Amino acid sequence: MDTSASLTSAPRPLRWLGALYALSALAAIAAASDWLPGAWFWVLKPLTTALLIAHLARHEGPDRALRRWVLTGLVFSLAGDTALLWREGFTVGLVCFLVAHLAYIVAFTRHVRLLARWEPFVFYGLVAAGVLTHLWAGVPGPLRVAVMAYVMCLVAMAAQAAVWAWVARPTPALRPAAWAAVGGALFVASDSLLAIDRFTHPLPWRDVWVLGTYWAAQWCIAKSALRHSMRQP
Repeated sequence: MDTSASLTSAPRPLRWLGALYALSALAAIAAASDWLPGAWFWVLKPLTTALLIAHLARHEGPDRALRRWVLTGLVFSLAGDTALLWREGFTVGLVCFLVAHLAYIVAFTRHVRLLARWEPFVFYGLVAAGVLTHLWAGVPGPLRVAVMAYVMCLVAMAAQAAVWAWVARPTPALRPAAWAAVGGALFVASDSLLAIDRFTHPLPWRDVWVLGTYWAAQWCIAKSALRHSMRQP
């Protein structure tokens, strides 16, 4: 077998899947914003996340456990995406994404222990406090415990990703860790915008900002588990 040829050709389907993911995300945002038929959104929203799952699943990364936990998070994200297509599925979607963040936290502790640095947790804790303070009056009573639990899990995921990047700074592992940290920050931004729109006041261009940052966040998190993101310089 020509090993060099197989290595050269292997990334091609991955590039196509990555391009399809980007196109599907853009089309879903357009459908959500009524620039395309709204019915398309029901197909494109879960399809976009499914394409990212396929993109990562086809890639044999150097850390199989990290890749497996990120894939687990993406699968629960797909379940959450599907549930949130119905307004009545908000609570189910919230639980699915909470489990997804727990899976990401496990992934981001593969190379650095949980709370190895306290500074990112303090920073994101302050972000969580600010978001919850702004939202609290508009959150219905039955949802308050679930929303608080979700926000704490979300910011813990973002903080642990930042810890990984902080600790990895002097090493080649910074590249995947940086992808994870950017993904975590984008996820916090996306969910904060979504919560503001839902519980306080409507946001202009809501779907552009919320979905754009969401799928960018998922892409960055998936990139943290890809082999070329971990390649030694």
